[in-house]
Amino acid sequence: MSRWNSQENYSPLPAQNPPRVLITGGLGQLGVGLAQILRKQYGSENVILSDIKKPPPHILSTGPFVYADVLDYKHLRELIVNYRVTWLIHYSALLSAVGEANVALARKINITGLHNVLDLALENCLRIFVPSTIGAFGPSSPRDPAPDLCVQRPRTIYGVSKVHGELMGEYLHHKYGLDFRCLRYPGVISVNTAPGGGTTDYAVQIFHDALSTGHHECYLRPDTRLPMMHISDCHRATVEFMQAPECQMSLRTYNIAAMSFTPEELAQEIRKHLPHLKVTYNPDSVRQNIADSWPVRFDDTNARRDWGWTPAFQLEELVSDMLRSIRDKRTNEGLPVS
Repeated sequence: MSRWNSQENYSPLPAQNPPRVLITGGLGQLGVGLAQILRKQYGSENVILSDIKKPPPHILSTGPFVYADVLDYKHLRELIVNYRVTWLIHYSALLSAVGEANVALARKINITGLHNVLDLALENCLRIFVPSTIGAFGPSSPRDPAPDLCVQRPRTIYGVSKVHGELMGEYLHHKYGLDFRCLRYPGVISVNTAPGGGTTDYAVQIFHDALSTGHHECYLRPDTRLPMMHISDCHRATVEFMQAPECQMSLRTYNIAAMSFTPEELAQEIRKHLPHLKVTYNPDSVRQNIADSWPVRFDDTNARRDWGWTPAFQLEELVSDMLRSIRDKRTNEGLPVS
């Protein structure tokens, strides 16, 4: 039986106190970095990371961490009550390529887990952020650019689950007043976490390969253009969006954009720093078909107008920052640098 039927009125908590934030799926690509930013603003004790994996010691030393399985509704409710949570950042998900390899698990985590956090957000008057993705679009969507509102119809379980999340969140907002917020992320490029099964992961792995072996084998065609974003811009967009007054928001789900490039364009920019880089192309049919169904560019006009979104990193800045950061990381770990 649905738990929504008992929610007649939704009354957000007073805004004067700092939020108490729970991040699900917190040990993935985005959670740790976002927690660092939020802890600087709101205090370490007010941001609780969670996941089903054991965290490394440096994560445990920086602030609260708890075990949380998004499929365990009762335990999630206990965490929200015990930690007096007021914001929920829902990062638990199986990504595009991994999801296609295990559709049943992806359906569980990406849809059943989503229903659990939406129910709990409604029950406990939370502000909830659920990221969406470039993968929420499909082959019948406008590709260059893809606007906020258009035909979507994705062809992966990841994309289908994200469209479902967008629509469920908007439904609960309009019916019950749930403070639901959603950003469609492009491919996110970062140093601190290993690629996690997404179609845009090549744009992370190529930097590691450039500085280790000097050779990268790309699973996409060299002319496959996709929207991308530096992780710093992704974190900043998320924080600014969560902090934006509701009166500024004309939508509940927004595109955010920074740049679009192909594997060959990225390789050419890296070669300005590392001329020896060799890239070979061996397209993987699953990831290539996924990429071919996605937009080439995002139209983020509404985010820029409504709450002031603007990116800081373009391709040149992204490449310089990634090479510098990975070089420093490899040096600190005692690994050779090509």
